[in-house]
Amino acid sequence: MKDGLRYDRMVERALRGVVREALAITATKGLPGQHHFFITFHTRARDVEVPDHLAAKYPEEITIVLQHQFWELDVREDAFSVTLSFHGKPERLTVPFAAITAFADPSIKFLLQFQPTGQGEPPDGGKQRGATGEAAPSAKSENKTGEVVTLDSFRKK
Repeated sequence: MKDGLRYDRMVERALRGVVREALAITATKGLPGQHHFFITFHTRARDVEVPDHLAAKYPEEITIVLQHQFWELDVREDAFSVTLSFHGKPERLTVPFAAITAFADPSIKFLLQFQPTGQGEPPDGGKQRGATGEAAPSAKSENKTGEVVTLDSFRKK
């Protein structure tokens, strides 16, 4: 299918656009109602910027939560940056949309899962060596150190 239309890639790009648009709206207007986001991404993907201590603790994937306390959400065409609190310390993260593996809005039971694009894929080709979606440093409260999240609760059964 060398010369064929790659609908799978078109759909992936379109769905990543949904994530981009949801974050762009949030950046300009804030989160409406009870909406909040769980964003899972490859920590070692190209152009991902996370503090060294988080990359060491979560060498494959990490899930961040954008809910009550996040700052300086900046959304660009190819990536977003946000400041979150980890153990009471603000940390800046930059995540290319190509590195995202899952996006969920639990308030409405909405979940998108993505295939590696090559650009966002970690150096080991996307092979996972641990549980996915297990780390969710919460931005809810300065006093919280983190929250374990399983994305299985958002998957359709």
